Amino acid sequence: MKNKQTKFLGKSKIIKFLALSPFLISIPFFCNKEVNAGLEFQWNQDSGYRRLQWLQKNKERGMRNTIFFFLKPSDRKADLLKISMTIPKKFKSTLKENKISLCQVKIGGFETRTKCIADIPADIELNEDKTSLDIFPYNPIPSNKDSYSVVFKVFNPRKTGLYQFHSYGQYVGKNAVSSYLGSSTLVID
Repeated sequence: MKNKQTKFLGKSKIIKFLALSPFLISIPFFCNKEVNAGLEFQWNQDSGYRRLQWLQKNKERGMRNTIFFFLKPSDRKADLLKISMTIPKKFKSTLKENKISLCQVKIGGFETRTKCIADIPADIELNEDKTSLDIFPYNPIPSNKDSYSVVFKVFNPRKTGLYQFHSYGQYVGKNAVSSYLGSSTLVID
């Protein structure tokens, strides 16, 4: 009699497991949480490459986005007369001169948001094919402890991918040549 009882209990455990397995398998599909990797891909890994900090509020394709390209005190050697950026050709978005600004920024963290503290008046020139941008502030950007940012208010491109922006700066002084400040890589999912 005991032998029949253990066989019946063994079969009921298998039946319970088979009845619950569809529910157990579907749990990961209900938990739709993103996993952000701590890895950033860069095209150029030589010693002349500098990574600039940036922030984008939305990374979904075709969505409204605010992008901050930061210029921290460590990124500037002297006062800046001009900032130039190269924009990837494949970054097809609604980029317009009136949606680009330069501001003094407070970089957010765990408990605070990133926000512009003061707008910096500047002339902004975007070339016709939207592959380069020149910003001429009315007064040079000082090399103090404040952080500054170039802010884009755009709709993200419809194509997903990595988009690398290169920044150049022209310093106050005898050399009127623009020098490389660094690069930022945007991710559009």
